[in-house]
Amino acid sequence: MSDTDSFIDEVTEEVKRDRLFALMRKWGWVGVAIVLLIVGGTAYREWHIASTERAAQEFGDSILTALGKEDEAARIAALGQISAPQAGAQAILTLLTAAEEASAGNDAEAVARLQQVAANAEIPSIYRQIASYKALTRGEKLLPVEERRAGFEALAVPGQPLRLLAEEQLALIDIETGETAAAQERLKRLAEDSEATQGLRRRASQLIVALGGEPPAN
Repeated sequence: MSDTDSFIDEVTEEVKRDRLFALMRKWGWVGVAIVLLIVGGTAYREWHIASTERAAQEFGDSILTALGKEDEAARIAALGQISAPQAGAQAILTLLTAAEEASAGNDAEAVARLQQVAANAEIPSIYRQIASYKALTRGEKLLPVEERRAGFEALAVPGQPLRLLAEEQLALIDIETGETAAAQERLKRLAEDSEATQGLRRRASQLIVALGGEPPAN
């Protein structure tokens, strides 16, 4: 290789380095920003996880402390002072408060509280359904029979988690309204349902016998 070729190569390499340094000076901040975003995002994620776990633990501890009070009134008051970290936790808190109100004989307050949860679209569906079921069963003496029937029918839709329990309550409403034939048919379907628990099948069979019918063979 001649001196001229060597000189040209050196100049070419120098030009490349100058261009590279120029690019780094112009766009180097982008790489720094990306690194900062990655590090910052990871740090925020870890902080968020730790914060969520801490809030959940504090929420659980507060509930246990409240439920450790001596009487219903004190427990209700203590539960009312707790702040829930998110919608699902608030639903659980409301269910517990309603249970204490019902235990204290305040059925009307418990039913109203449960109905608020059931109507709140921001709360996860499973909690709304549980609240609705509890309100309908607790409101046996407070709510009109047709309102209770309509409520349980909404919960008895195939695929819903409380379907079988709602069907059982519908059978009890049939009995309450004198529709014993319809009650027996519903109870027979329950007793034969593959998804029903042994306890539910047993209750259905016992009711069929009490109504003068013949339970399905196991």
